[in-house]
Amino acid sequence: MNDAAPLDADELMNLSDRIERLPPDDAEWVGRLFAECLRARMHEAELLAGQMDDAQDAGHDIESQLAQVALDTAEWLKTLWNVGYMGAGNFPAQPRSAFPLVELEDVLKSSLFARIREGKRPLPFPPPTRQGSPWHDLIEKTEARYHVDAEVLRGEDGHAVGVLIEGDNGWQIAESVSDREYLVQHRGQGPLFRLQVDDFDAQLTREPPRWTRRIRLQERGGLRSFTLEWSKDETQTQAVPLRATHWERAESEASYWIAANHPQLYGQVSFERIDQTL
Repeated sequence: MNDAAPLDADELMNLSDRIERLPPDDAEWVGRLFAECLRARMHEAELLAGQMDDAQDAGHDIESQLAQVALDTAEWLKTLWNVGYMGAGNFPAQPRSAFPLVELEDVLKSSLFARIREGKRPLPFPPPTRQGSPWHDLIEKTEARYHVDAEVLRGEDGHAVGVLIEGDNGWQIAESVSDREYLVQHRGQGPLFRLQVDDFDAQLTREPPRWTRRIRLQERGGLRSFTLEWSKDETQTQAVPLRATHWERAESEASYWIAANHPQLYGQVSFERIDQTL
């Protein structure tokens, strides 16, 4: 038995039974002392409950403060956009127009803002949408299959000219495999997907990568560095430095570089790890 541990409810009830078996003179003062201990225990429980409520309120306050920071940042950017003044001693830029209006609901419900807060880089191009909402999972999950609402759009000659998937008309047909199977890509950017359509259902499955590029890990003077080898053509190879300290981050940075510089190939390239420090 741990004498320093608080007594639980069963142990307290056992003490109450033992007090009743004491001699009357002892039972009176021990009973009063026991009742006072119970009141102290209840007061402690109330204080702990209040602290938990305060912590939850503090969490809500932090969320509100973060939302306000985002709104203030949007207002600052809007001023820069419309007026051209940064308010930091810099030379003013030329005013622009049509800066998007950002409201509190936009901050709280924005999947892009949520991604940035999670430390994820936003894609340099818009992802597909699913019933009007950004569909990031479709782009990021390497092995994914979805049941979707899809409609193949055909021209006057009956040939497929496009496809509508989950209300998004930005899908393009890269290859017609058959009358019910197509390779599709969203606006010519990002991974390729295989769309299979029948009378009652449609499935969208991500295609595996078609190309492989090397990422090299080197160490010079005690400093480790990662480099992506990118083939410009059959005779030239570009060495792309990656800001990373481990393999997973290196592959993430390589994927982002491809998205920014070759968006039509994003999600279609796998990586071979070459460790030259061994």
